[in-house]
Amino acid sequence: MLISVIVSTYNRPDALEAVLLSLLDQTDMRYEIIIADDGSAEPTQEAVRRFQGTAAQARLTRSSAPQVIHAWHSDDGFRLSAARNLGVHASAGDYLIFLDGDCVVRPNFVARHRTLAEAGFMVSGSRVLLSEKWTARALQAGDAPAATRRSILYWLMQRLRGNANKVVPLLVMPDSGLRHYRKVRWNRIKGCNLGIWRNDYAAVNGCDETFVGWGHEDADLVLRLARHGVRRKSGACSTEIFHLWHQENIRTTESANRHRVEQRMESGVTQAEVGLRDYPRADQRITR
Repeated sequence: MLISVIVSTYNRPDALEAVLLSLLDQTDMRYEIIIADDGSAEPTQEAVRRFQGTAAQARLTRSSAPQVIHAWHSDDGFRLSAARNLGVHASAGDYLIFLDGDCVVRPNFVARHRTLAEAGFMVSGSRVLLSEKWTARALQAGDAPAATRRSILYWLMQRLRGNANKVVPLLVMPDSGLRHYRKVRWNRIKGCNLGIWRNDYAAVNGCDETFVGWGHEDADLVLRLARHGVRRKSGACSTEIFHLWHQENIRTTESANRHRVEQRMESGVTQAEVGLRDYPRADQRITR
C-alpha cells in the first residue's frame, strides 16, 4: 500500500525544510511526499526544489526513497482546503496522511500510521507544541529533525523547561480496539495530523473549498466523513508530531466557519460544495 503524505505550506521555508528532512528519515519508505502549497513565493519554491534534489540523490544512493511532488496554486488568500485537495489530486496513494508544514515527525511516523490504518476509520493524531525559544534555536541550528530521535528523557527536560506542552503521548502504545471512538467530536480534530483512506476522502468530495480563511475546515471534513460512515480512531501515543511555534493566524473567519459546521451537524450533508471533483484547474502547477 502506497501512502501519500500531504504537507500543506505557505511562505515558511525554514520550517518546511525541517519537516521534509524529518520525512526523509523514515523507517517505512513505501510512501510519497506531496507538498500542498497555498501560493508560496519564490523562497519556499526554491527550498522545495532543493529538497526534490536531495530526495532524488537519496534514490540514487540507497534502495528506496520517496518521490517528492510540489503541487502549487496561485496565492488568493487562505485556501487551505483547496491546497489539500490539490495535494490529493497530485497524489497516487491509497492512504492519505495530512500534515502541516510546521510539524516535524519522528522516524516511525509513516510506519505507525500504516499500523493504525484500518478500513472504515480515520486516524486523528495529536501534537506536542514547542516553544518560541526552542523553535527559533532549532531552526537556526538546523537540528529540529534530529531532535525527533531524542529520548523521552530529553523531552521530559524540555517539558520541565517550558519548551514542550506535554510528553506522555510520546510513549508508544499498541494498536487495539481501545483506540476506537464511540462518537466523532468534530471540535477535537486537528487536520495537521490526520490519516484518511483515499476512497473515503473522494466519497465526500474532499475538503470543502467554500470554507475560506482560518478555521474549522478540518472539522467540516471530519463531520462529513462521519456522516458517510467513517469512524474515528485515536493516533495518540503512536503518531505524535512536534509542532514548531508560530504566531497565531488571523482568526476573523473563525466564528463564521464554526457556525457553518454547527449548522451542518443538523443537515446530514456529506458532500463538499466545491471539492476534489473540481480538479484539475488552470491556476495550479504540479512538478515532480
